[in-house]
Amino acid sequence: MLRKTQGIVLSYIKYKDSSIIVRIFTRELGLKGYVVHGARSGGKASKIALFQPLTLLDLVVYEKEARGLQRISEAKIYSPQRRIPFDMHCTSIALFVTELISRSMVDGYHNEELFDFLEQSILTLDHPECTLIHFPIVFLLENAKHLGFAPDEAKGFLEESIHHPFEKEEIEPVLVYIEELLRTGFHASASLPLFLRRKLLDHLVAFHSQHLDLGSPLKSLPILRQLA
Repeated sequence: MLRKTQGIVLSYIKYKDSSIIVRIFTRELGLKGYVVHGARSGGKASKIALFQPLTLLDLVVYEKEARGLQRISEAKIYSPQRRIPFDMHCTSIALFVTELISRSMVDGYHNEELFDFLEQSILTLDHPECTLIHFPIVFLLENAKHLGFAPDEAKGFLEESIHHPFEKEEIEPVLVYIEELLRTGFHASASLPLFLRRKLLDHLVAFHSQHLDLGSPLKSLPILRQLA
């Protein structure tokens, strides 16, 4: 049965001589694995550009009730990336987002509100006027909300955590910062010293791990911290 859906590419691995297995979080069907034959063929036949992480795709896919790998009938990019592949800071954030998303869901996971949030986050990150300094922290705050474990108030991100990295005098400015980001999102104009932003970034990743069991440390986090 053929189904139309939108999808966000998360990752791919090589399969056989010229094919790939790609994981795509689709809006209507959830997280799926697809085999794409000949994706790594040379010349004009290559389709690998379609399956780079965080690429936004319009898809027509074969949907079978049986679990396992599915096939793609048609795929085309509906919003080409203009900034993410060419700005080192932007690329680092994209790798972080991709790794966190990939570890946060299992095959078959379906959440259309989460898809819409991720799509808008990618479009915002790729926009030339996006302020990158707050992006990872805003993403973590909002992602927790869409995955269902965000506290009702800003202070809950500190009080409901088993990790307590902040000194007593650091708590108030951190809470003011979180409250501002929750109000204004990716377009916030708030400020917080670099060392506290790094602490908060680490803390919110640990908060995610507390609820999602992310396993080993995120490989992209040390690079992102250096660019914070």
